[in-house]
Amino acid sequence: MNLSLLDPFSLAQDYPETLSKRLKWGHSCCISFNRKGDYFASGLVDGTIVIFDFDTHGVIAVLRGHSRQIQSLSWSKDGRYILSSSRDWTCMLWDLSTKKATQTINFNTPVWGAQLHPSGHALFVVSLYEAAPKLVHLDTERGGGPTMHDLPTDEQKDDEDSETTKKPVKHLTLVTQFDKSGKYIFAGTSRGFLNVISTDTRDILHSTRVTSSSIKNIEVSQSGRSLGINSSDRVIRQIQVPTLLSTEPDTWEFEVILKYQDVVNRLQWNSITFASNGEYMLASTFESHDVYMWETSMGSLVKIFEGPKEELTGISWHPSRPILAAIGLDSGKIFLWSTITPQRWSALAPDFVEVEENINYEEKEDEFDMADQEDIDQQRQDDEDGEVDVMTIEQIRGVVGQHESFIVPIELSDVEEAPVSDDD
Repeated sequence: MNLSLLDPFSLAQDYPETLSKRLKWGHSCCISFNRKGDYFASGLVDGTIVIFDFDTHGVIAVLRGHSRQIQSLSWSKDGRYILSSSRDWTCMLWDLSTKKATQTINFNTPVWGAQLHPSGHALFVVSLYEAAPKLVHLDTERGGGPTMHDLPTDEQKDDEDSETTKKPVKHLTLVTQFDKSGKYIFAGTSRGFLNVISTDTRDILHSTRVTSSSIKNIEVSQSGRSLGINSSDRVIRQIQVPTLLSTEPDTWEFEVILKYQDVVNRLQWNSITFASNGEYMLASTFESHDVYMWETSMGSLVKIFEGPKEELTGISWHPSRPILAAIGLDSGKIFLWSTITPQRWSALAPDFVEVEENINYEEKEDEFDMADQEDIDQQRQDDEDGEVDVMTIEQIRGVVGQHESFIVPIELSDVEEAPVSDDD
């Protein structure tokens, strides 16, 4: 829809208000938007991956290869590749130009989740169950096998320290996440430590304890300046990320600036996400159908999105528009919250007037008289002589550093059935 037809005051609304759409194609368990926001992927419990066109909400591709539930989905920067992890202990790299898996990596142990490098599709990090996380290099050009490197969980200690150390406590990395530049990896452990690992050397550069319980989720804001940590102590912590590239690791300080929690009901949080502008933190609740939203400047609760009467698990925010997506645990439906913007029809013509009710219109005497053919020809000639700008690309509102993205080819044979959708 043309932005000029929308009310400019409604466009200033930076968060959604109402549940506007329900989508269902199979039983969804995780969702992920591509970087531009024109596509989003849904992972199903049977191992299928469904690609939706966001504007039409139509299915444009169905990818089959996994045999069990999808754990995570990660898009490449250009939107051509998707990395999927599954409970069948494998990760697959999908090329959407062919809609086939180009790489399949088996880890011989359960996979928590995987994420592609922010600047390419040949490198990704994966967190494993009761095993060291791995940094995986893919030989995408020659089709060779992957190269895996174990990532540390504990810092290396000197011999003197190791002699005085008592019986080691089981310490596992549960979640990993690249920073915005991709030069560092944030890792959360079962003992509440946040480790910063170098992507090049694979060494722990900084380690700090942010909580006494295990870290379940780590989210990096779109600007890369804030870090959200969801732990099992029912508290969400927001950390200010220091300038990693221009300072030494010895000077890094990961300070917890805000804590989000429900002190009355003591709710536990399923998943967390930042709004695209970084001004809000959102979290879905365990055994509840609500999504909480706080502002990241003061930490005050802004809104509680009341969903359907089922628990909501994974949530995701659109990269450039105030739209929230969440998944229902029981039905597997995808619920979308958005802002209903009234159209400003006066933008069609300067003399266009909107009326609230019908009025009797009196026709002018010469309103429908035939115009002179010479005047018509002259007007048509003037319109043809006008300059038309076909080179300027209109930027999407809210997108910073917009770039060309891959367009997924659509073939009717790829879609076997239409998705079930209904408006609220």
